[in-house]
Amino acid sequence: MRITSFEQYRSDYERSVERPDDFWSNVAAHFTWQKKWHTVQSGGFNNVDFRWFDGAQLNITENCLDRHLEKNGDATALIWEPNDPREDFRTYTYKQLHQAVCKTANALKSVGVRRGDTICIYMPMIPELMVSMLACARIGAVHSVVFGGFSAQSISDRIHDAKCRYVLTADAGNRGDKKVPLKQIVDDALRSCPDVERVLVVKHTGANVDMKANRDLWWHDVVNHQPDVCPFEVMEAEDPLFILYTSGSTGKPKGVVHTTAGYMVWTAYTFLNVFQYNDGDVYWCTADAGWITGHSYLAYGPLLNRATTLMFEGVPSYPNCNRWWQVVDKHKVNILYTAPTAIRSLEAQGVKHFEGTDLSSLRVLGSVGEPINEEAWHWYDEHVGKKKCPIVDTWWQTETGGIMISPLAGITKTIPSYATLPLPGVQPVIVDSNGNELTETFVEGNLCIKQSWPGQARTVYNDHERFKLTYFSTYNGLYFTGDGCRRDNNGNYRITGRVDDVINVSGHRIGTAEVEDALDEHPNIVESAVVGYQHAIKGQALFAFVSCNETPENEEQLKKEINDIVARVIGSFAKPDNVLVVSGLPKTRSGKIMRRILRKIAEGEPDKVGDITTLLNPEVVEEIKLKALLLR
Repeated sequence: MRITSFEQYRSDYERSVERPDDFWSNVAAHFTWQKKWHTVQSGGFNNVDFRWFDGAQLNITENCLDRHLEKNGDATALIWEPNDPREDFRTYTYKQLHQAVCKTANALKSVGVRRGDTICIYMPMIPELMVSMLACARIGAVHSVVFGGFSAQSISDRIHDAKCRYVLTADAGNRGDKKVPLKQIVDDALRSCPDVERVLVVKHTGANVDMKANRDLWWHDVVNHQPDVCPFEVMEAEDPLFILYTSGSTGKPKGVVHTTAGYMVWTAYTFLNVFQYNDGDVYWCTADAGWITGHSYLAYGPLLNRATTLMFEGVPSYPNCNRWWQVVDKHKVNILYTAPTAIRSLEAQGVKHFEGTDLSSLRVLGSVGEPINEEAWHWYDEHVGKKKCPIVDTWWQTETGGIMISPLAGITKTIPSYATLPLPGVQPVIVDSNGNELTETFVEGNLCIKQSWPGQARTVYNDHERFKLTYFSTYNGLYFTGDGCRRDNNGNYRITGRVDDVINVSGHRIGTAEVEDALDEHPNIVESAVVGYQHAIKGQALFAFVSCNETPENEEQLKKEINDIVARVIGSFAKPDNVLVVSGLPKTRSGKIMRRILRKIAEGEPDKVGDITTLLNPEVVEEIKLKALLLR
């Protein structure tokens, strides 16, 4: 299952394309099955009815936990590092994690949860969050984790859509120097959710909360006295494992459904090979478990490979900007997987926060969530990796279940800002706007995938037509990723941004990610976001929003310098017509820039930015609106 050389990668990739059933059958043989499959894969993209390992029976938690116990039960499975460095961290061996999952699974059954029920989990980054996910999977319940920064309305919407009758939460969560009143938010959400029967509450911070009689139960009262053995439910290969909601460009969030067997095989295989995990490594994925990265590469992927996975409750800047590096040194972290947003935010603080830290334990670095710009890539390489750690710049999506295009650490030649090569089983194609495949070596267009892979989402919950329409209707017989892409002469792929973030300026296709990459070269720019707006002559023009290390004395001079950089890096045709200096960019609580808000402001429609209550920093929106109005 493990790839150990580039030659083997080439060979495995070729076999995965030419003989996929044989290839995936061999990979799947590394896992424990209650019953073997009769068909490796069936169906396809034309009817959107693809299935994997049909006929097989299994439980994913047996593969995450039980099969490791006999020989490696005392190996460390989970390290939990709290928000406050003055508090003690906690560790779980595989035996202890197995016991915690079994006790929680028994508790869920005791309050009425049955196979097929959908459970909403709204928790901070504490061990009980991972335990809850695994406990649901153990008894055949479908977990729907909601990121602990979403609003009451967002929770209510997701509970209604997924038909949840049970909610697992905590009294409150810690986020730097702030307390997030999770139970209070749940209470607000449940005012419009009369079908919820039980709420289990972890006492985490000790915050005072209201407990509703006959509905709310303290976690410790229900879980602690349960037996630490719970037989797992035997699941069918295509039984749902979880629902995870992801926002689209229009309409309500989509409940993306992942099933059991294919997701298990894909996350385990991609984790092992992308990160080149070795026995004994300490692996740290900084993503929240409320997002797909946390599902696949904080929980399932590592545990399936008997890894030691680190879970962190806090933020990189609390109590100071060297916290992450202290955590790396404290736990001798070998593999660090994080987002470009976090990298850039730390880059903006200079290098003083590295003083007193060593980081010599690091062996592999990873990037996830968006294309990483070259400047941040080099900063990450030089100051975090000390130029000795390969950087795996991973491209994938909630809908793909796991990594699709990425270097394999220490095996694939890395190229700054390139995701490089597809993993075995992934067949990317680049098409033009009419769906014609562009077969030349150096091309740019829309990224699609032409064959199914095991980890692929199967549907949108209760709305398969929306699933078909969103991903399979644009180009016949292809999965449309929604991303633009460039392929170089050696077959390496560079993601240029969402297709709706590709702007046509005077006939030139310009990827906004590429322009942002250029802007970030300016020494005073911390972060940038570029959007398109309608232009009477050019068709579309570019509007750049930038935040700076220091307030520029002369904004016109800054604009000139920016345009000089863009002209040098890309060409004069890509220069932004407007540059607006702002104190910050509007972001979701997961750190993603909300470009739809900036588009509306750039188009001169600030009254149509939509709901901003779930933003991490909604106050910056009013500032940007005012500055944009004055600019006009």
